[in-house]
Amino acid sequence: MKGGSKYQPLLEYLQRSDRPEITLSFTEIERLMGDSLPDSARNERRWWGNRSKGALQASAWMNAGYVVAEVDLGKEHVTFRKPTSGYKVQSVAHTVHWNSDSIKALRLQMGLTQSQLAEELGVRQQTVSEWENGIYEPTRATSKHLAMVAEKVGFKYTELRTQESG
Repeated sequence: MKGGSKYQPLLEYLQRSDRPEITLSFTEIERLMGDSLPDSARNERRWWGNRSKGALQASAWMNAGYVVAEVDLGKEHVTFRKPTSGYKVQSVAHTVHWNSDSIKALRLQMGLTQSQLAEELGVRQQTVSEWENGIYEPTRATSKHLAMVAEKVGFKYTELRTQESG
């Protein structure tokens, strides 16, 4: 991250903290930065997304070891959380097997609603809900897509290799 970024003070504040979760108001963040947040931060949930590329603000909290866990645009506050050390997902024949916990964790790390993740994956919101509730599991093709999305956003998981019978 560039030292000249206006989000550098946020990065430094988060780096100094040893708390697993920090909730800040937009005003507190602006005070830290000594600058105003853009209007999009107050109006668009996606501004707070955990993107690994192209967003200086996301680089600030992600480089400090946090992800945005919750955003309340109405109350103007955001909760940053240190992600757990990684989720275990099974891999069968080199295809990652996603379960309800890992899918929900990926969605939360991305800062998306079920509808937004569904849109990203080209499925219905109901499908994402059913995955997260363990009613259904993603198809092999969708599992590969989830793995690509996870890699793109820097989601950490450990593959548990299983032997195929045969």
